[in-house]
Amino acid sequence: MQANTLMTVLTAVAMGFLLGFILQRGRFCLNSAFRDIIFLKDSTMFRAYLLAIVVAIIGTNLLEDLGLIMAVSSQTGEVVSVTLLRQTFLPVANIVGGFIFGIGIVLAGGCASGIIYRLGEGQAATIIAITGFFFGIVMTLSGLMKPVYNFLKSFGVAIDGNTNPALWHIFGNSPAAKWGTIIVFSVMVILFVLKGKPEFRTSSRGFAWGLTGLFIGLLTIAAWWTSSYFGGIPRGLAITTPLREFFSSILYGSSHSPFAEVSFLGIFRGTWGVFFILSVPIGAFLSARGLEEFKWKIPPAKEFLTVFFGSVIMGIGAVIAGGCNLGHGVTGVSTMALSSITAIFAIVLGNWTMVYFKFIKPMNDI
Repeated sequence: MQANTLMTVLTAVAMGFLLGFILQRGRFCLNSAFRDIIFLKDSTMFRAYLLAIVVAIIGTNLLEDLGLIMAVSSQTGEVVSVTLLRQTFLPVANIVGGFIFGIGIVLAGGCASGIIYRLGEGQAATIIAITGFFFGIVMTLSGLMKPVYNFLKSFGVAIDGNTNPALWHIFGNSPAAKWGTIIVFSVMVILFVLKGKPEFRTSSRGFAWGLTGLFIGLLTIAAWWTSSYFGGIPRGLAITTPLREFFSSILYGSSHSPFAEVSFLGIFRGTWGVFFILSVPIGAFLSARGLEEFKWKIPPAKEFLTVFFGSVIMGIGAVIAGGCNLGHGVTGVSTMALSSITAIFAIVLGNWTMVYFKFIKPMNDI
């Protein structure tokens, strides 16, 4: 392989491996983080999530302002500095898709990143979940749900002429508005996180929640830079698009993606995201083996049906919303894009709605 191709593959593999390792070692799943708030009255993992996004927001926007986010120029082929890829603000799609996704992760038993890393733990149900997730993605992009997808995506909102606004664009477009918003948001969140008395340690049982949140935040920053500099365009951590690209590469020999492809040993073509997604369960597997937690687990047949149905809903919701719990909830929120902030609020509401009907209401009826 050429040097640039080798670095594309290696950095993608490194980011995926580290993500899988951290997720498994920290037992980090946003389905559990959101669910536990109302079901167990426990906000520990939610605090880890908030810590991760504060770290990611500060670091990611510093990279942008320092000109360290790169892309390959389509005209000259040179690597140039660019701004972050904030999604177009489509509030109807963000809300509807996010809510559907939130419902799906409860039924599937895990969020998008959760089902990927738990494959590395030996949970057989995740194979069904990953398949159903892809099924929902394709159904929405190219099949039965495409008219609904197109309709919901037609409602765009611009703020001061900006169709890809960040939170601070509500207050202005100046550096003062940007960093003032980031500082106020970060202080408020950190005060809440500190009330949980975060611990930053490792043990024979894995990472403490404070360390997990810190590592995920730092990895988000690193992924923005490596995906941009070595992958040709900034894309960061995500599950939905890389998973679709992976299956397309397997089925069609091409990821059918606007992102640049590289050839691995002349036998497999994929984007930075494809090699990233392949490495997540590997990192989780090695973590689980190190903790002696790897074991194949086969759930009852009826659970497979629920997981498949829930994961299909996840795929539909992720495409309509424009991202999943990782793509919107961590990577997108790290840019403070209004689309991602809106989507993650909707995901939480969808999660709480299904948690109520699946767990809380049946318990109250007994």
